[in-house]
Amino acid sequence: MENRDYNREFEALCAALGPSRPRLLLQVCCAPCLSAVLERVCPHFDVTLYYFNPNTHPEEEYEKRYAEIPKLLRASGREDVALLRGEYSPEAFFAAARGLENEPEGGGRCRECFRLRLSATARAASEMGCDYFGTTLTVSPHKNARLINSIGEELSESFGLKWLPSDFKKRDGYLRSIRLSQEYGLYRQCWCGCRFSRGEDASSIFK
Repeated sequence: MENRDYNREFEALCAALGPSRPRLLLQVCCAPCLSAVLERVCPHFDVTLYYFNPNTHPEEEYEKRYAEIPKLLRASGREDVALLRGEYSPEAFFAAARGLENEPEGGGRCRECFRLRLSATARAASEMGCDYFGTTLTVSPHKNARLINSIGEELSESFGLKWLPSDFKKRDGYLRSIRLSQEYGLYRQCWCGCRFSRGEDASSIFK
């Protein structure tokens, strides 16, 4: 993949929008990551949030992370931002991860997880008539922004949508997310959400 500055591309796109406010469906991994991203996208887009993370395990963790998003919207004064909740479907993640359970973090399993979540986001954005779709995932220093953007661009062609390029960790985005999480008292998890990243044995799932 070519070396591109996705943060610069994001800023150039926002500058070119002018007073227009395209509709953006933003896939949200968790409230802490969203906190810093909201500040970047809300001035330029009509934002709808989409919580779809079938990788998150167990279901109690999925619910806990979801509950923090309305809390963030209230605390940040953005209760007007719409929030859609995707179906909790861990079987979809395990199907995507089949054969990749021993991959290291950041490897092929993560690639398929990104593709699963972004595909669902693109599909929902298309059905809603949105102009753009994007994700909060690039705010994390543990996520490959080039890979995420590459998948997003590929899906944009398939669904006839515009992909929102981003590398939200830039301009101290990740640090900002930590500070905002502390300010708003948000639950901040220490792993991506899946069994594999937590070191749990999920081999029985693939029998």
